[in-house]
Amino acid sequence: MIDPRAIIDPSAKLADDVSVGPWSIIGPNVEIGSGTVIESHVVVKGPTVMGINNHIYQFSSVGEDTPDLKYKGEDTRLVIGDNNVIREYVSIHRGTVQDQAETTIGDDNLIMAYAHVGHDSVIGNHCIMVNGSALAGHVILDDWSILSGNVMVHQYCTIGTHSFAGMGAAIVKDVPAYVTVAGQPAEAKTINVEGLKRRGFTKPQISAINKAYKIVYRRGLRLEEALAELEAITEESEVIKPFIESIQRSTRGITR
Repeated sequence: MIDPRAIIDPSAKLADDVSVGPWSIIGPNVEIGSGTVIESHVVVKGPTVMGINNHIYQFSSVGEDTPDLKYKGEDTRLVIGDNNVIREYVSIHRGTVQDQAETTIGDDNLIMAYAHVGHDSVIGNHCIMVNGSALAGHVILDDWSILSGNVMVHQYCTIGTHSFAGMGAAIVKDVPAYVTVAGQPAEAKTINVEGLKRRGFTKPQISAINKAYKIVYRRGLRLEEALAELEAITEESEVIKPFIESIQRSTRGITR
């Protein structure tokens, strides 16, 4: 399962069925779980902990030091969950002690070619980063969020659950749950109707989300006024709670 041309540090801990291709390098303080496939020419540096059934394609760099000028060689790490697909030329950096000292990727994510995950970022579950998309440091991608090709996300932004960013969007503020954004700088366009349908949301649920969206984005209300109206209709549908919570927790302001 391990090609003789691969270089594996003696301190690395690989499950018995991990596959490592030729000319890949697995450094010290790396743990890789069962069923994971590392193709050729991959570099994995530690401290990195990787779960089961991940697939990392050629020429990716996983667990490298961050280029952040604050980083002075402190002990930080990268944690990757299960069932992730990391395609060609992806770069993923470890954290910094100025944050949680950890970059985290959850389960069942697809990170496509040339994408970048910056230091201290947190990716949830079932997210997709399309080719060339990039997260600056300290970015949060909530579950089921999708970034189209060449989307750029500014540091400290949060991308809400089930949201969608159109091709080439430049995101400089938080994106609430369920919202579709596009443009440079990104602006809110509508809710992610197609994505919600694919994930089994019912017509009444989508209607409730759309109603909540219009209160924030179509009525000309100040955000405080819109939130007050949203709180009054939460009894109509629990499904709008993630939308409300993603706005309430925003520290950068929301994309509007």
